[in-house]
Amino acid sequence: MKLLFFPGLRVNETRLHRCLTGKTVLITGASYGIGESLAKRLAETHCHLLLVARTEAKLLEVKQEIETRGGRADIFPCDLRNATEVQALLNTLHQLPEGVDIVVSNAGKSIRRSIFDALDRPQDFTRTMNLNYFAPVQLLLGLIPTLVARRGHVINISAVNVLLLPAPGWAAYQASKTAFDQWFRCVAPELQARGVSTTSIYLPLVRTRMIEPTRAYQNLPALQPEQVAQLICQAMLSRKRTYAPWWMLAGQLVSVLGRWLGEVGMGYYLTKRKL
Repeated sequence: MKLLFFPGLRVNETRLHRCLTGKTVLITGASYGIGESLAKRLAETHCHLLLVARTEAKLLEVKQEIETRGGRADIFPCDLRNATEVQALLNTLHQLPEGVDIVVSNAGKSIRRSIFDALDRPQDFTRTMNLNYFAPVQLLLGLIPTLVARRGHVINISAVNVLLLPAPGWAAYQASKTAFDQWFRCVAPELQARGVSTTSIYLPLVRTRMIEPTRAYQNLPALQPEQVAQLICQAMLSRKRTYAPWWMLAGQLVSVLGRWLGEVGMGYYLTKRKL
């Protein structure tokens, strides 16, 4: 699958260890999927891992495995959808003498539902916005001073969808992911001017529990979480501003030039389905 999305994906282990030794890395959504794979991938790099997620029991499992491999990790159970809990997390992080060097904004929520099935479900939109947009904004606003002081790095785990033609059924998810992508791209030049690197990683499908409810995705090409973890490690070394599948530029051109045709085609398809 790497050839279809990110060919030539390699990480120099010696450089990675040298780069991360003594650094503090904060990972949100660290109990499952990409976040869990990344935490385990970094276990032997001699960095200090700060693992954030809702499920304390699962975080403890990840922490124990990291320590078994000789790594160092602390866990912070937190429901990032709750602004009060996010502020409490920030208060705790501000007390850490080491500060934070790298933030991997990975936590996210996906919903696929027709708008006509969501007429009485405004929570679909508030919960998704809270986790995918407001939470990382609040977290970064609180961490920017220490990131500037330590010339840190912020890595946003985004999705190819935010750069392509929107798809029916994904209004809640795509609106929230696009909102944070735009916010992050807006603040990136200001952060970079103060010595903070920023990286946006635009991912295609990844074989995590997030896509399991969507049957149509079960047989489609997808990356494994371990491959994404490898990509994030490469981003930590290169500090490139963006990573996207090699075909993304062509996809964006088609989305812009073919917008009218695409929207008409989707409308026709949905109309025929109702007949």
